[in-house]
Amino acid sequence: MEMIKVEDLAFEYIRRNEEGDVESINRAIDGVSLDVNKGDFIAIIGANGSGKSTLAKHINAILYPSEGTVWVNGLNTVKEENLWEIRRSAGMVFQNPDNQIIASVVEEDVGFGPENLGVPTEEIWERVETSLKAVGMLEYRAQSPNKLSGGQKQRVAIAGIMAMKPDCIVLDEPTAMLDPDGRKEVISTIQWLNQHEGITVLLITHHMDEVINADKVFVMEQGRIVMQGTPKELFSRIPEIKKYRLDVPQVTELAYELKKAGVDIPEGILFLDELVQALENLGA
Repeated sequence: MEMIKVEDLAFEYIRRNEEGDVESINRAIDGVSLDVNKGDFIAIIGANGSGKSTLAKHINAILYPSEGTVWVNGLNTVKEENLWEIRRSAGMVFQNPDNQIIASVVEEDVGFGPENLGVPTEEIWERVETSLKAVGMLEYRAQSPNKLSGGQKQRVAIAGIMAMKPDCIVLDEPTAMLDPDGRKEVISTIQWLNQHEGITVLLITHHMDEVINADKVFVMEQGRIVMQGTPKELFSRIPEIKKYRLDVPQVTELAYELKKAGVDIPEGILFLDELVQALENLGA
């Protein structure tokens, strides 16, 4: 069943002068179509300025199409009466967790969203506990967010979205400001929510190692989708990936160079143990 459907989406940033006359038009999204089924883990990658963050903002109805249509859970994002249900269905996590955390105590911050939805008090605290437990932050519930690491703050931000019981979480470069340990914490949390809670995940990132467990990956360039497929399919096309100013996971790069050097191993290797097995098979 479809969670998100994007059809012929175009979006233009219009700059006007003080008199209201148009000075420039930047077409940030140009004819994008994609389908995301419930329970999918979808990754969208692309160089800076490719349009991936602009696309993410359409799924949460922060932006509205200049052309085309976006549906979330069957609801058209341009219809004002759908706004609350769309934002409840598709929660948004941004780059900087400090922009989403507003309370002085972790549990109060997580409870803020469901409180705004009018959830009864007793149920709010049940949701807070369940959400914090799911992201591994229950023991920090009474702490100030200011005392947490970047990765812990981002997990609290995710818990705040979870407490609103979304069907889908859209994450716009959620690890961009984190150190490697924080990145691992957040990506592990996202994968767990997808696999164990059945939450649809749409991950916008420029870290290639974060997409290797996705069901499908879309590559964007100049507002268009230029490549799509499973991680293995995409990372079997390294020259094409690099043409769009993107890197590949280190183990994939190593395997590619070995294959170029004449080592008979499969294309699109994504994991270290996969490469080790391929090398062991050569001597079998």
